[in-house]
Amino acid sequence: MSSSSSHADKIRAYHILIKHQGSRRKESWKDPQGKVIRNTTRDAAVSQLKSIRDDVVSGKAKFQDVATTLSDCSSAKRGGDLGYFGKGQMQKPFEEAAYALKVGEVSDIVETDSGAHIILRTA
Repeated sequence: MSSSSSHADKIRAYHILIKHQGSRRKESWKDPQGKVIRNTTRDAAVSQLKSIRDDVVSGKAKFQDVATTLSDCSSAKRGGDLGYFGKGQMQKPFEEAAYALKVGEVSDIVETDSGAHIILRTA
């Protein structure tokens, strides 16, 4: 019996979130007052993520290492690991992007009410 049966139709993903002025909540574990986030434009968040993505895809940086230091999500403490999730648990654009990835693939920039993300599907 494989243990994956308990995760039928669920996937597992890691992500890096960069919050910005347009984010629903303008504070995070690394910016509790939201000082940086309130001064970050959407374009700045997206361009920061693009360069992070380039480093990860080229092998210059490890996704989990970057997530630990740069992600505005509390999942940063776990290297960006969101664990297993099924449909309807995440914001729609995030869910669609995550499900569209193959295991081991990193998404392009995905925007949600939370901010800008890149996603690494791991299962």
